[in-house]
Amino acid sequence: MSESSHAPERLAPHGPLPEGGSVRPMTRWGTEVMHRPQRLVTSFDDALVALAADMVATMRAADGVGLAACQVGEDIAMFVFDCPDESGRHTVGIVCNPRLTLPEGRDRRLDDGDEGCLSFPGAFVECPRPDWAEVDGVGLDGEPVHFEGDGLLARCLQHETDHTLGTVFGDRLSTKARKKLQKAHDKAADDYPLTGRQPEAQRLAAT
Repeated sequence: MSESSHAPERLAPHGPLPEGGSVRPMTRWGTEVMHRPQRLVTSFDDALVALAADMVATMRAADGVGLAACQVGEDIAMFVFDCPDESGRHTVGIVCNPRLTLPEGRDRRLDDGDEGCLSFPGAFVECPRPDWAEVDGVGLDGEPVHFEGDGLLARCLQHETDHTLGTVFGDRLSTKARKKLQKAHDKAADDYPLTGRQPEAQRLAAT
């Protein structure tokens, strides 16, 4: 997905994303750290800020809208995002130790849009998720943060929180859909080397 010539409106309710980080290699599905719950953040120090800056740089280099720490090989429950909602308005943020809230009952409506993952690049498949999501957690300073939204933002918040719990979106797919995803991934494998700078045009969906 490409942006228009006009810079999109960006909301940063808890401050801007950290800059100056380095692009890291992307950790792939199948790596142990991707498939287990991540450690809670307990130290809010310069090292955490530096990791977040690297994650932001890596997300942007991959043209993603969200990235969890496990996707750069770090066993820590944190993600960064810069993602549009249904209206196209972007929200940016960082969440440590996320807690997800989803609609229930009559308020629950599913969006069956395509989803992909920067750690399983080149492949997208339908993955039904609630069309609204809220996430609570803490920021880099240990203070509470809250984000909510619809559209791709809702999908992103769910996808990235899943990563902190050791769940990849493929775990949510039927056997048939997962085979379709694997086939698309294998077909695109030559375009996505295992190390080094990630190719552009990977849209999440989120991941």
